Amino acid sequence: MSAASNPGDIFDVKKVRRLIELMKEHDLSELDLKQADNRVRIRRGGEVVTYTAPGAPVARAAAPAAPAGGEPAVADKTVVIKSPMVGTFYKASGPDSPPFVKVGDRIGPEKTVCIVEAMKVFNEIPAGVSGQIVAILVENGAPVEFGQPLIKVDPEG
Repeated sequence: MSAASNPGDIFDVKKVRRLIELMKEHDLSELDLKQADNRVRIRRGGEVVTYTAPGAPVARAAAPAAPAGGEPAVADKTVVIKSPMVGTFYKASGPDSPPFVKVGDRIGPEKTVCIVEAMKVFNEIPAGVSGQIVAILVENGAPVEFGQPLIKVDPEG
């Protein structure tokens, strides 16, 4: 049975979006639901939506990235916005639309920074942090994995 055909399925995209709306409306920071062996945890405030299947590791907030060769020293205080799902990364809402953000832009936590398309659903990804865009780590139209770094933000910038 597919997720779309089970009316009680907690992984139904419409239900998850409604839960997120309710979290915003009631100023909740975390919601954790379980259904049989499946689990969905939604957190606000700098972290992205996390889905886990039985036996899969639960994502934790990562320590700031260490500077790699050629990167400026600012890398050790950057916050990395990661993909909340497997899908395709898009910088803009359409081919003729301007990108949501570009390097140097100042953003707030509610600012949409990109879209990740998964199973024909276009998911707007909010920044979850205030600061200045330091780097966009993925090419437009590229496939992304769950937890893959997408964008670096300097929270002090």
